[in-house]
Amino acid sequence: MTTDRAVPTDPATVAPEAASWEELATSARGCLACPELVLSRTTVVVGHRPRDHSHADVMLIGEAPGAQEDLAGEPFVGRSGQLLDSLLAEAGLDRSLVAVANVLKCRPPGNRKPRRAEVGRCRPWLTRQIELCDPRVLVALGGTAAEWFFGPGARIAALREEVRDHGGRPLVVTYHPSAAIRFGPNGAPLAALRDDLAAVARLVG
Repeated sequence: MTTDRAVPTDPATVAPEAASWEELATSARGCLACPELVLSRTTVVVGHRPRDHSHADVMLIGEAPGAQEDLAGEPFVGRSGQLLDSLLAEAGLDRSLVAVANVLKCRPPGNRKPRRAEVGRCRPWLTRQIELCDPRVLVALGGTAAEWFFGPGARIAALREEVRDHGGRPLVVTYHPSAAIRFGPNGAPLAALRDDLAAVARLVG
């Protein structure tokens, strides 16, 4: 169970008032908005942004922390993260200029899919993170991230056919690295993720 200090009000009130990433992170780590997640999490995985830059070239948005992320307090530190780092390097994207966050900041029990109500309660944190990072390009990794932007029923295969727009920023929708791992080195998700990150690099360049 988390021992973080409680946030006195809900994310919809607190998140928009955060003046910096650090202030938002402090508030988010004490969030108690989802009782089931509070009981099951080890830590709140806020995400990270480039430390020495006011803006990110790219902001990657995934689904939720897994077991390793929950223990480490950092997103994408397991096998998915290793693959993602490799593909970013292959695409020529500077990892130090990439921000990373998840739709859900707490690990769902048993790594189940985030529930719609949980995503709704957590939404203000990510909305404010995007504003604070001011990324040049947004990347939605996987179905839950795609639904965060486009609503229930969003389909990756259709959405990745072209660069989308979110608040005036280019938005690329692609597969989550875990899908690339699940379908293997010759599977369509890995090929698509590789191609889409190359497209992101062209947008940044």
